[in-house]
Amino acid sequence: MLQYIGRRIMLMIPTLFLVSVISFILIQLPPGDYLTSLVAAMSTTGDIMTQDRLDAYRLEYGLDQPVYVQYTKWMWNILSRGNFGFSFQWNRMVTELISDRLATTVLLTFFTMVFTWAVALPIGIYSATHQYSKLDYLFTSISFIGLATPDFLLALVLIWIGIAYFNRNVAGLFSPEFVDAPWSLARLVDMAKHMWVAVVILGTSGTAGLIRVMRGNLLDELNKPYVITARAKGLPENRLLWKYPVRVAINPFVSTIGWSLAGLFSGSTIVAVVLGLPTVGPLLLGALLAQDMYLAGSILFIISVLTVIGTLISDILLAWVDPRIRFEGGSR
Repeated sequence: MLQYIGRRIMLMIPTLFLVSVISFILIQLPPGDYLTSLVAAMSTTGDIMTQDRLDAYRLEYGLDQPVYVQYTKWMWNILSRGNFGFSFQWNRMVTELISDRLATTVLLTFFTMVFTWAVALPIGIYSATHQYSKLDYLFTSISFIGLATPDFLLALVLIWIGIAYFNRNVAGLFSPEFVDAPWSLARLVDMAKHMWVAVVILGTSGTAGLIRVMRGNLLDELNKPYVITARAKGLPENRLLWKYPVRVAINPFVSTIGWSLAGLFSGSTIVAVVLGLPTVGPLLLGALLAQDMYLAGSILFIISVLTVIGTLISDILLAWVDPRIRFEGGSR
C-alpha cells in the first residue's frame, strides 16, 4: 500500500504539470486578452483608450510577451513563492482573492458531501432491502424528480417560497451585518443558520443519483452466491448486510470523491450566482468572462489539484472498504 501511494504521489507531479499547461493554454484560446475585454467594456460607456495607454498597460501586465514566457513566470512564482499572480480585473493578488472565499467554499463543500452521503446511503440501502415496497416507490419517485430538477431552478423556487410565504430572503450565506465581518464564532453561527438552503440545493442532484446507484448495486450484490451462502450458514441478517454486500456496493460513493470534491469546490457556479454565494465558482466565471488569465488559470489549477488528490483518496479508501482490491501487482 505504501509503495502504491508513493508511486501515485510521484505520478501526480507530471500530471499536475500537464494540467497547468493545458489550463493556461485553454484560457489563452479566446481571441484577445484582458485588455481587449477592458477596451470593449469602456467603449460601451463612451470611454476611449489611446493606443499609447494600451501599449503601456500591455507592457505593465506582461501581455506583450509570448505565452510560454508568461506561463514560465507564472509557474515559477507559484513554486518559489506561492504567488499565483495578479488579477487584472480586481487589481489584487490572486492569492488574496481566493483566500477570501476559500473558507466558505471549503465549509460549504464539506457539509454538502456530508448531507449527500447521510441521506443517500441509508435510503439506498432501505430501498434495496425493501424492494417494491411503498417507501421504495416513494424514494424512487423523489430520486427521479431530484435528478430531473435543475439545481438553479430549485434555488429560484426556494428563494420565491422564502420571500412569498416567510418574508425572508434565503439567498446568501450571511446576514448583512456579517458579510464583511472578520471570522468569529458569531459569524460561524450566522453562516450555519443560512447554509442549509445552499447545502440542500447543491446536494439534491448528487443525493438522488447516489440513491439510485446504491440501490442498484446493493440489489446486485444481495443476489450473489456468497450472500446466499452466508445466509444459509445462519449469519445474522444485519451483520451479513453491513459486513459484505454494503461494503462492496458503497464503492461508487468512494470512487466519486475525486470529481465531486472538485465540482463542489467550484461551487456549482450557476447555483452560486443565483444564491449570491461568496464561493470560488462566481469568481471563476467572472475571470473567464473578463479573460483575467492568472485568476482563471489559478482557479482551474487548484480545482485540478483537488481532483488528483481526491482521486488518490478515493483509491486508498476503496482498498480499505473493499478487501478484494489489491494495489500490489500479483497479490491476492
